[in-house]
Amino acid sequence: MTQIILEMDPGAMSALRKGPDELAEEIKTAAVVQWYAEGRVSQSKGAEILGVSRSRFLDELYRRKVPAVQTDIDMLREELACLTD
Repeated sequence: MTQIILEMDPGAMSALRKGPDELAEEIKTAAVVQWYAEGRVSQSKGAEILGVSRSRFLDELYRRKVPAVQTDIDMLREELACLTD
């Protein structure tokens, strides 16, 4: 597994009341949720990266107030057009 080293001021861990391992997991989760929100990864890929079930990933999206459905009005219109043809 690839490791990424991130240097942080000890005050950050103190302010967040998290140890190094907990903070690393929090940062990883935040990054994957953000990538999902940007449309860079799917729900399945996000869950895979985090090593959790898709259901657990959906719970995390809900907890962080990120919509689970990532679509825009144009994509929805295309889908609806396929149904009416």
